[in-house]
Amino acid sequence: MYLRSECHVHTFQSWRRLVLFQSLSVFLLVGILAWPHQVVAEEVVHRASNAILEEVVVIARKREERAQDVPISISAFGSDQLDALKIRDLTDLSYSMPNVSLDQVGTTRGTANFSIRGLGINSSIVSVDPTVGVFIDGMYLGVNTGILYDAPDLASIEVLRGPQGVLFGRNVVGGAVLINTKKPSETFEAKVRTTYEQSNEGGDNKYLSARVSGPISDTLRAGLTVFFNDDDGPHENQFTGKDHSGIEQLMVRPAVVWNPTDKLELVARYEYLDTDAEGTATQSHTNVRGVDGTPINHDPDDFSFSIDEPGEQETEAHRFTLEANWDVGENGTITNIFGWREYEGFSRLDVDAQPLHFFHADEWNESEQFSNELRYNVLIDDRINFTTGVFYFENDILLHERRLLFGGAFTQDGGGDYQVESLGVFGAVDYDLSEKWTVSAGLRYTQEDKEVEVTSLTLNANNPCRVDQGTCSPDFVSEDDWDSWSPKVGVMYDFSESLRLYGNLSRGHRSGGYNLRNTAVDTVSNGPGPFDQEQVDSLEIGFKSEFSRGRFNGALFYNEGKDIQRVVLRPDPGPTGGAAIIKNTGDTEYFGVELDGVFSLTDNLVVTANVGYLDAEYSKVVFDINGDGAVDSIDKNLEFPRAPELTYSIGLLHDVQLGSWSMASRVSYSHRDESFFDDDNDGALPEQDIVNAGIDFYSNDGHWEIGVYAKNLTNEVSWGGEVPLPSSLGGGTFAPLTKPRRFGAELTYNFF
Repeated sequence: MYLRSECHVHTFQSWRRLVLFQSLSVFLLVGILAWPHQVVAEEVVHRASNAILEEVVVIARKREERAQDVPISISAFGSDQLDALKIRDLTDLSYSMPNVSLDQVGTTRGTANFSIRGLGINSSIVSVDPTVGVFIDGMYLGVNTGILYDAPDLASIEVLRGPQGVLFGRNVVGGAVLINTKKPSETFEAKVRTTYEQSNEGGDNKYLSARVSGPISDTLRAGLTVFFNDDDGPHENQFTGKDHSGIEQLMVRPAVVWNPTDKLELVARYEYLDTDAEGTATQSHTNVRGVDGTPINHDPDDFSFSIDEPGEQETEAHRFTLEANWDVGENGTITNIFGWREYEGFSRLDVDAQPLHFFHADEWNESEQFSNELRYNVLIDDRINFTTGVFYFENDILLHERRLLFGGAFTQDGGGDYQVESLGVFGAVDYDLSEKWTVSAGLRYTQEDKEVEVTSLTLNANNPCRVDQGTCSPDFVSEDDWDSWSPKVGVMYDFSESLRLYGNLSRGHRSGGYNLRNTAVDTVSNGPGPFDQEQVDSLEIGFKSEFSRGRFNGALFYNEGKDIQRVVLRPDPGPTGGAAIIKNTGDTEYFGVELDGVFSLTDNLVVTANVGYLDAEYSKVVFDINGDGAVDSIDKNLEFPRAPELTYSIGLLHDVQLGSWSMASRVSYSHRDESFFDDDNDGALPEQDIVNAGIDFYSNDGHWEIGVYAKNLTNEVSWGGEVPLPSSLGGGTFAPLTKPRRFGAELTYNFF
């Protein structure tokens, strides 16, 4: 990875992306016009309310089934529902599920910081394994970087709440997010969509996407999706008076399905992602210690900020999956999913959030992962559903960070080389004891090995080097391994055809590991590690009901966490005044309630609603979290971060027929309580009340879609994190701002 900062290089990159997009657009247009297809003249009356009421088919148990039949807490959104709700990326769903936060970390653009039922992380350190696993087309993503970018034309998104250690394995103590892209269609389909969006604070945002899909022969289908985004930036930097946080993004996603026989299906998917963006908008305001930002201190209730470093972020990612499904016997299926992902990224960030150069940071990040899952599923005697398999995963990560302090007069360089290898073997069975009772059991064994070489930033001052170029001398070399058994037992009772009751006992593990961002002066007590794996045990009791006008589900859960891993931000005598260290801080308890449903009030008016309550606290503390020199009740009584007590949302969707067109309108209100950002409660995430709305018009022939929308109508201010800075670095905070109010219009044309 190399730094591409010269103006002519940026111009070349933008020109290259534009030429590539235009070439692909021409290819798509020619394909759309030339692809053999039959024009369908019949009317297709669109009903957004019907889409929301539709039952979603999920793969939460590694087999296709209705979401209402799965005895776990799950929120599922099919393709039609994602389109009706105008979901562009995962963060659009962040406020729409109980006890779920699908947020960006803020430090590095596109980096996920997902939290479910109070289990999340507070860092962009790539060696920190997620608490919520993200899977795209069955492939586990080993790092959180490069996830939260726009992804059009998805088949479905499934959010599984609670530990999923048996079938999904590593690092899913909080839950799992399953993203499924569309397969090529069996009949000709094509569409072109363009979107224009205006921010309340910044500039214009333009989107253009196109998709063509259909059969090539009796056994072969192909599809291609192309997406381009040119965003001037949703914020305004008051220091320069210019729009900020702009991005140019190009995504290309081809897919092929081949059925050489009636019993064998091969699905190949590839995705290319290229982004060129500015850094995040970082705000300095009075921190919880009462220290103002200097020389500029902003109001935390607005989106104002003033920085002298516009920042930069460049990423390039490739992803490939090959899925094989082979029907064997009468009711058996062998599935193999091979996955590969390569990611390269560079970012430059204004950490001091001031118009003076106190603290700026560069980061180079490279990762390459391979995985393969082989599994067998069979239905025996129409009452025993058995799944078993083996999973292999390896990930190589390179991280280099450069910290430039006081105009670059003082520098720190460091990072590390990280190798991860994991092997899992699993089995699960669901047995119908009778027409009413089903019992379930599952077990997974995981073995994980990690090797690391770390160059500590505090030990490499004013000595420029690059870990990713092999010019740094590591001061810490180590390797360790962990193994775990993750069991699950459950029972489900069909009280009636429309009501099911269930209960589960499950366990999940998050692997131990190392800290590649070693910034503590005390590299012995607070060094790179290793830290141990954590364990989460969960008891969940719930119900799922459905009736003529909708469905209503609920769950009650109690979790116990042991040896919980936390990224603790601690005051430090080093030049940056703080350090991010990773420790097993203690044991935790979580109790919560979740209710969600969708109801048809009339034939064309639908309401969606959910509420989540969470009570999370330490039951035992073994580490001095607040850094006062003692492990005591003060540490134990600290609030758990990213664990808002109350979350809820309500939405309305209404359809009306207007001659040869139909109109669908929607409005939603979502609430999330205030929560702390970090473990020592030195930073907070503000209470959020988000209002979104939109109106869409659909032609009855199915060709045209025209829509207008508004997001964050009340212009609620929030940030990805809030880190207090010492007075020597300008004081105040490092608080990366989220997006302000936006208005947009969208035009879509469907070919068929």
